[in-house]
Amino acid sequence: MYRKILITGGAGFIGSNFVHYLIQNQPQVQQIMVLDKLTYAGNRANLADLPSNKVHLIVGDVCDKSLVERLVSKVDAVVHYAAETHNDNSLRNPDPFIQTNIVGTYTLIQACCKYKIRYHHISTDEVYGDLPLRKNLPHHGEGPKEKFTTKSCYNPSSPYSASKASSDLLVRAWVRSFGLQATISNCSNNYGPYQHIEKFIPRQITNILCGLRPKLYGNGQNVRDWIHTQDHSRAVWTILNRGQIGATYLIGANGEKSNLEVLQLILKLMHQPQNAFDWVKDRPGHDLRYAIDATKLQQELGWRPQFTNFASGLQQTIDWYSSHQAWWRAEKKAVESAYQKNGQ
Repeated sequence: MYRKILITGGAGFIGSNFVHYLIQNQPQVQQIMVLDKLTYAGNRANLADLPSNKVHLIVGDVCDKSLVERLVSKVDAVVHYAAETHNDNSLRNPDPFIQTNIVGTYTLIQACCKYKIRYHHISTDEVYGDLPLRKNLPHHGEGPKEKFTTKSCYNPSSPYSASKASSDLLVRAWVRSFGLQATISNCSNNYGPYQHIEKFIPRQITNILCGLRPKLYGNGQNVRDWIHTQDHSRAVWTILNRGQIGATYLIGANGEKSNLEVLQLILKLMHQPQNAFDWVKDRPGHDLRYAIDATKLQQELGWRPQFTNFASGLQQTIDWYSSHQAWWRAEKKAVESAYQKNGQ
Protein backbone atom coordinates (compact mmCIF):
# COMPACT_ATOMS: atom_id res chain seq x y z
CA MET A 1 0.00 0.00 0.00
CA TYR A 2 1.40 3.39 -1.02
CA ARG A 3 1.55 6.14 1.60
CA LYS A 4 3.62 8.85 -0.10
CA ILE A 5 2.66 9.63 -3.69
CA LEU A 6 3.90 12.10 -6.29
CA ILE A 7 1.14 13.19 -8.68
CA THR A 8 2.30 15.16 -11.70
CA GLY A 9 -0.27 17.49 -13.21
CA GLY A 10 -2.22 17.22 -9.96
CA ALA A 11 -3.55 20.77 -10.22
CA GLY A 12 -5.19 20.06 -13.57
CA PHE A 13 -8.59 18.56 -14.30
CA ILE A 14 -8.15 14.79 -14.02
CA GLY A 15 -5.13 14.98 -11.74
CA SER A 16 -6.80 17.20 -9.15
CA ASN A 17 -9.84 14.93 -9.14
CA PHE A 18 -7.50 12.04 -8.33
CA VAL A 19 -6.02 14.05 -5.45
CA HIS A 20 -9.53 14.72 -4.12
CA TYR A 21 -10.36 11.02 -4.49
CA LEU A 22 -7.34 10.00 -2.42
CA ILE A 23 -8.10 12.48 0.35
CA GLN A 24 -11.75 11.45 0.52
CA ASN A 25 -11.38 7.69 0.10
CA GLN A 26 -7.84 6.53 0.93
CA PRO A 27 -6.93 7.76 4.44
CA GLN A 28 -3.85 5.52 4.51
CA VAL A 29 -2.18 7.92 2.04
CA GLN A 30 -0.20 10.18 4.34
CA GLN A 31 1.42 12.58 1.90
CA ILE A 32 0.59 13.73 -1.62
CA MET A 33 3.12 15.84 -3.49
CA VAL A 34 1.66 17.57 -6.54
CA LEU A 35 4.10 18.67 -9.23
CA ASP A 36 2.42 21.06 -11.62
CA LYS A 37 3.74 23.73 -13.99
CA LEU A 38 0.51 25.73 -13.53
CA THR A 39 0.03 26.47 -17.19
CA TYR A 40 -3.41 27.75 -18.17
CA ALA A 41 -4.89 24.28 -17.48
CA GLY A 42 -3.50 24.02 -13.94
CA ASN A 43 -5.12 25.93 -11.11
CA ARG A 44 -4.16 26.33 -7.46
CA ALA A 45 -7.86 26.69 -6.67
CA ASN A 46 -8.38 23.03 -7.63
CA LEU A 47 -6.50 22.03 -4.47
CA ALA A 48 -7.41 24.95 -2.21
CA ASP A 49 -9.91 23.09 -0.01
CA LEU A 50 -7.62 20.12 0.70
CA PRO A 51 -5.63 19.67 3.94
CA SER A 52 -2.28 21.43 3.67
CA ASN A 53 -0.63 18.92 6.01
CA LYS A 54 -1.25 16.15 3.45
CA VAL A 55 -1.24 17.88 0.04
CA HIS A 56 1.84 19.84 -1.01
CA LEU A 57 1.93 21.75 -4.31
CA ILE A 58 5.33 22.15 -5.94
CA VAL A 59 5.30 24.48 -8.93
CA GLY A 60 7.71 23.09 -11.49
CA ASP A 61 8.29 21.30 -14.78
CA VAL A 62 8.36 17.53 -15.29
CA CYS A 63 11.28 18.15 -17.65
CA ASP A 64 13.38 19.54 -14.77
CA LYS A 65 15.65 16.56 -14.03
CA SER A 66 17.05 17.73 -10.69
CA LEU A 67 13.63 18.69 -9.33
CA VAL A 68 12.04 15.46 -10.53
CA GLU A 69 14.77 13.31 -9.01
CA ARG A 70 14.52 15.13 -5.68
CA LEU A 71 10.76 14.57 -5.49
CA VAL A 72 10.76 10.99 -6.76
CA SER A 73 13.35 9.99 -4.17
CA LYS A 74 10.91 10.95 -1.38
CA VAL A 75 7.85 8.90 -2.42
CA ASP A 76 6.60 5.33 -2.78
CA ALA A 77 4.82 5.82 -6.10
CA VAL A 78 4.44 8.25 -9.00
CA VAL A 79 1.22 8.80 -10.96
CA HIS A 80 1.93 10.79 -14.10
CA TYR A 81 -1.03 12.92 -15.22
CA ALA A 82 0.93 15.97 -16.42
CA ALA A 83 0.40 16.51 -20.14
CA GLU A 84 -0.43 19.04 -22.77
CA THR A 85 -3.80 17.73 -23.94
CA HIS A 86 -5.78 20.05 -26.19
CA ASN A 87 -5.90 18.84 -29.80
CA ASP A 88 -6.57 22.26 -31.30
CA ASN A 89 -3.58 23.72 -29.46
CA SER A 90 -1.35 20.88 -30.67
CA LEU A 91 -2.32 21.62 -34.26
CA ARG A 92 -1.36 25.28 -33.83
CA ASN A 93 1.88 24.69 -31.90
CA PRO A 94 3.14 21.14 -31.31
CA ASP A 95 6.32 22.19 -29.44
CA PRO A 96 4.96 22.11 -25.84
CA PHE A 97 3.39 18.71 -26.50
CA ILE A 98 6.71 17.20 -27.52
CA GLN A 99 8.48 18.66 -24.50
CA THR A 100 5.96 17.88 -21.77
CA ASN A 101 4.50 14.64 -23.06
CA ILE A 102 7.67 12.98 -24.35
CA VAL A 103 10.65 14.62 -22.63
CA GLY A 104 8.71 14.95 -19.36
CA THR A 105 7.82 11.26 -19.37
CA TYR A 106 11.43 10.31 -20.12
CA THR A 107 12.62 12.44 -17.19
CA LEU A 108 10.16 10.79 -14.80
CA ILE A 109 10.81 7.19 -15.79
CA GLN A 110 14.56 7.72 -15.57
CA ALA A 111 14.13 8.98 -12.00
CA CYS A 112 11.78 6.12 -11.11
CA CYS A 113 14.30 3.60 -12.41
CA LYS A 114 17.09 5.26 -10.45
CA TYR A 115 15.21 5.11 -7.15
CA LYS A 116 13.19 1.94 -7.91
CA ILE A 117 9.84 3.70 -7.50
CA ARG A 118 6.48 2.34 -8.68
CA TYR A 119 5.22 4.34 -11.67
CA HIS A 120 1.78 4.59 -13.26
CA HIS A 121 1.38 6.30 -16.60
CA ILE A 122 -1.86 8.06 -17.54
CA SER A 123 -2.59 7.95 -21.25
CA THR A 124 -5.52 8.34 -23.62
CA ASP A 125 -7.61 6.33 -26.06
CA GLU A 126 -6.61 8.84 -28.74
CA VAL A 127 -3.31 7.02 -29.28
CA TYR A 128 -5.32 4.40 -31.20
CA GLY A 129 -6.68 6.86 -33.76
CA ASP A 130 -10.38 6.45 -34.46
CA LEU A 131 -13.05 3.88 -35.29
CA PRO A 132 -15.90 3.79 -37.83
CA LEU A 133 -19.06 5.58 -36.78
CA ARG A 134 -21.75 3.34 -35.35
CA LYS A 135 -23.98 3.67 -38.41
CA ASN A 136 -21.17 2.20 -40.53
CA LEU A 137 -20.68 -0.86 -38.32
CA PRO A 138 -21.74 -4.34 -39.47
CA HIS A 139 -25.15 -5.55 -38.29
CA HIS A 140 -24.02 -9.03 -37.27
CA GLY A 141 -22.59 -8.13 -33.88
CA GLU A 142 -19.43 -6.50 -32.68
CA GLY A 143 -16.25 -7.24 -34.56
CA PRO A 144 -12.72 -6.99 -33.22
CA LYS A 145 -12.20 -3.46 -34.55
CA GLU A 146 -15.38 -1.91 -33.13
CA LYS A 147 -13.81 -0.99 -29.78
CA PHE A 148 -10.27 -0.26 -28.72
CA THR A 149 -8.57 -3.06 -26.79
CA THR A 150 -5.07 -3.45 -25.41
CA LYS A 151 -4.23 -5.23 -28.69
CA SER A 152 -5.30 -2.30 -30.89
CA CYS A 153 -2.58 -0.77 -33.04
CA TYR A 154 -1.43 2.78 -32.36
CA ASN A 155 -2.58 5.18 -35.07
CA PRO A 156 -2.49 8.74 -33.66
CA SER A 157 -4.07 11.58 -35.63
CA SER A 158 -2.71 14.77 -34.05
CA PRO A 159 0.54 16.03 -32.51
CA TYR A 160 -1.15 15.58 -29.11
CA SER A 161 -2.08 11.93 -29.60
CA ALA A 162 1.24 11.20 -31.31
CA SER A 163 3.14 12.61 -28.33
CA LYS A 164 1.06 10.51 -25.92
CA ALA A 165 1.66 7.40 -28.04
CA SER A 166 5.37 8.15 -27.93
CA SER A 167 5.31 8.44 -24.14
CA ASP A 168 3.46 5.12 -23.84
CA LEU A 169 6.13 3.41 -25.91
CA LEU A 170 8.89 4.90 -23.80
CA VAL A 171 7.29 3.41 -20.69
CA ARG A 172 6.97 -0.01 -22.32
CA ALA A 173 10.60 0.06 -23.43
CA TRP A 174 11.83 1.07 -19.96
CA VAL A 175 9.84 -1.77 -18.38
CA ARG A 176 11.46 -4.28 -20.70
CA SER A 177 15.00 -2.89 -20.86
CA PHE A 178 15.50 -1.28 -17.47
CA GLY A 179 13.04 -3.02 -15.15
CA LEU A 180 10.80 0.01 -14.62
CA GLN A 181 7.97 -0.98 -12.23
CA ALA A 182 5.21 0.53 -14.33
CA THR A 183 1.66 0.16 -15.56
CA ILE A 184 -0.18 2.17 -18.21
CA SER A 185 -3.83 3.12 -18.51
CA ASN A 186 -5.54 4.51 -21.60
CA CYS A 187 -8.79 6.20 -20.70
CA SER A 188 -11.73 7.51 -22.69
CA ASN A 189 -13.02 11.10 -22.50
CA ASN A 190 -13.50 12.36 -18.94
CA TYR A 191 -16.14 14.76 -17.68
CA GLY A 192 -16.78 16.26 -14.26
CA PRO A 193 -15.70 19.20 -12.07
CA TYR A 194 -12.51 21.26 -12.54
CA GLN A 195 -12.28 20.71 -16.31
CA HIS A 196 -10.93 23.72 -18.19
CA ILE A 197 -13.62 25.61 -20.08
CA GLU A 198 -11.88 25.20 -23.44
CA LYS A 199 -13.02 21.56 -23.42
CA PHE A 200 -16.24 20.44 -25.12
CA ILE A 201 -18.64 19.85 -22.21
CA PRO A 202 -17.64 22.77 -19.94
CA ARG A 203 -17.51 25.11 -22.93
CA GLN A 204 -21.14 24.40 -23.77
CA ILE A 205 -22.25 24.67 -20.13
CA THR A 206 -20.44 27.95 -19.51
CA ASN A 207 -21.64 29.41 -22.82
CA ILE A 208 -25.23 28.88 -21.72
CA LEU A 209 -24.51 30.31 -18.27
CA CYS A 210 -23.04 33.40 -19.97
CA GLY A 211 -25.95 33.82 -22.37
CA LEU A 212 -23.88 32.68 -25.35
CA ARG A 213 -24.94 30.08 -27.89
CA PRO A 214 -23.08 26.74 -27.63
CA LYS A 215 -20.90 25.74 -30.59
CA LEU A 216 -20.75 22.37 -32.35
CA TYR A 217 -17.93 21.15 -34.62
CA GLY A 218 -18.66 19.85 -38.13
CA ASN A 219 -21.81 17.76 -38.36
CA GLY A 220 -21.86 16.77 -34.68
CA GLN A 221 -21.69 13.04 -35.43
CA ASN A 222 -18.22 12.42 -33.95
CA VAL A 223 -18.57 9.97 -31.08
CA ARG A 224 -16.75 10.02 -27.74
CA ASP A 225 -16.86 7.40 -24.99
CA TRP A 226 -17.56 9.40 -21.80
CA ILE A 227 -16.52 8.45 -18.28
CA HIS A 228 -16.95 10.42 -15.06
CA THR A 229 -13.61 11.48 -13.66
CA GLN A 230 -14.41 9.85 -10.29
CA ASP A 231 -14.67 6.48 -12.00
CA HIS A 232 -11.35 7.18 -13.70
CA SER A 233 -9.75 7.96 -10.32
CA ARG A 234 -11.03 4.71 -8.81
CA ALA A 235 -9.66 2.78 -11.76
CA VAL A 236 -6.21 4.37 -11.49
CA TRP A 237 -5.99 3.58 -7.76
CA THR A 238 -7.02 -0.02 -8.50
CA ILE A 239 -4.35 -0.40 -11.18
CA LEU A 240 -1.67 1.24 -9.06
CA ASN A 241 -2.27 -1.22 -6.23
CA ARG A 242 -3.25 -4.40 -8.05
CA GLY A 243 -2.22 -4.07 -11.68
CA GLN A 244 0.34 -6.38 -13.25
CA ILE A 245 3.70 -4.68 -13.82
CA GLY A 246 4.21 -4.01 -17.51
CA ALA A 247 0.50 -4.28 -18.29
CA THR A 248 -1.75 -1.79 -20.04
CA TYR A 249 -5.36 -1.36 -18.92
CA LEU A 250 -8.09 0.45 -20.84
CA ILE A 251 -10.54 2.49 -18.76
CA GLY A 252 -14.04 3.14 -20.07
CA ALA A 253 -17.66 3.08 -18.96
CA ASN A 254 -19.56 2.22 -22.18
CA GLY A 255 -20.53 5.87 -22.47
CA GLU A 256 -20.59 6.37 -26.25
CA LYS A 257 -22.40 9.54 -27.30
CA SER A 258 -22.16 11.71 -30.38
CA ASN A 259 -21.20 15.33 -29.80
CA LEU A 260 -24.68 16.31 -30.97
CA GLU A 261 -26.30 13.94 -28.44
CA VAL A 262 -24.19 15.39 -25.61
CA LEU A 263 -24.96 18.98 -26.58
CA GLN A 264 -28.69 18.28 -26.90
CA LEU A 265 -28.69 16.67 -23.45
CA ILE A 266 -26.91 19.71 -21.99
CA LEU A 267 -29.50 21.97 -23.62
CA LYS A 268 -32.32 19.84 -22.22
CA LEU A 269 -30.88 19.75 -18.70
CA MET A 270 -30.32 23.53 -18.79
CA HIS A 271 -33.85 24.16 -20.11
CA GLN A 272 -32.79 25.46 -23.52
CA PRO A 273 -34.35 24.79 -26.96
CA GLN A 274 -32.78 21.83 -28.76
CA ASN A 275 -31.70 24.04 -31.67
CA ALA A 276 -30.18 26.82 -29.52
CA PHE A 277 -26.60 26.35 -30.79
CA ASP A 278 -24.39 27.31 -33.73
CA TRP A 279 -22.59 25.02 -36.13
CA VAL A 280 -18.89 25.84 -36.58
CA LYS A 281 -16.18 24.49 -38.85
CA ASP A 282 -14.68 21.13 -38.03
CA ARG A 283 -11.17 20.72 -36.63
CA PRO A 284 -8.48 19.26 -38.94
CA GLY A 285 -8.08 15.49 -38.63
CA HIS A 286 -11.09 15.24 -36.28
CA ASP A 287 -11.30 11.59 -35.12
CA LEU A 288 -14.64 9.98 -35.93
CA ARG A 289 -15.28 7.72 -32.96
CA TYR A 290 -13.64 6.41 -29.79
CA ALA A 291 -14.87 3.37 -27.90
CA ILE A 292 -13.15 1.52 -25.05
CA ASP A 293 -13.32 -2.17 -24.22
CA ALA A 294 -12.56 -2.25 -20.47
CA THR A 295 -13.03 -6.02 -20.14
CA LYS A 296 -9.44 -6.64 -19.02
CA LEU A 297 -9.69 -4.09 -16.20
CA GLN A 298 -13.04 -5.48 -15.09
CA GLN A 299 -12.13 -9.16 -15.24
CA GLU A 300 -8.58 -9.01 -13.87
CA LEU A 301 -8.97 -6.29 -11.24
CA GLY A 302 -12.72 -6.25 -10.54
CA TRP A 303 -13.26 -2.55 -11.31
CA ARG A 304 -16.71 -1.37 -12.38
CA PRO A 305 -17.94 2.15 -13.19
CA GLN A 306 -20.32 3.69 -10.67
CA PHE A 307 -21.50 6.63 -12.79
CA THR A 308 -23.49 4.59 -15.29
CA ASN A 309 -26.25 7.18 -15.78
CA PHE A 310 -24.71 9.80 -18.05
CA ALA A 311 -27.59 12.26 -17.65
CA SER A 312 -27.23 12.17 -13.87
CA GLY A 313 -23.46 12.65 -14.01
CA LEU A 314 -23.87 15.45 -16.53
CA GLN A 315 -26.42 17.20 -14.30
CA GLN A 316 -23.95 17.07 -11.41
CA THR A 317 -21.32 18.61 -13.70
CA ILE A 318 -23.71 21.39 -14.77
CA ASP A 319 -24.52 22.06 -11.12
CA TRP A 320 -20.81 22.32 -10.29
CA TYR A 321 -20.09 24.90 -13.01
CA SER A 322 -23.24 26.80 -12.04
CA SER A 323 -22.19 27.01 -8.39
CA HIS A 324 -18.47 27.68 -9.05
CA GLN A 325 -18.65 30.58 -11.49
CA ALA A 326 -15.81 32.42 -9.74
CA TRP A 327 -13.61 29.47 -10.75
CA TRP A 328 -14.05 30.03 -14.50
CA ARG A 329 -15.60 33.46 -15.25
CA ALA A 330 -12.33 35.41 -15.50
CA GLU A 331 -11.05 33.20 -18.35
CA LYS A 332 -14.23 32.89 -20.37
CA LYS A 333 -13.78 35.90 -22.63
CA ALA A 334 -10.23 34.93 -23.62
CA VAL A 335 -11.22 31.32 -24.35
CA GLU A 336 -14.07 32.32 -26.63
CA SER A 337 -11.91 34.94 -28.34
CA ALA A 338 -9.33 32.26 -29.20
CA TYR A 339 -12.04 30.02 -30.66
CA GLN A 340 -13.48 32.92 -32.67
CA LYS A 341 -10.10 33.60 -34.28
CA ASN A 342 -10.09 30.01 -35.49
CA GLY A 343 -13.66 30.22 -36.79
CA GLN A 344 -14.97 27.99 -34.04
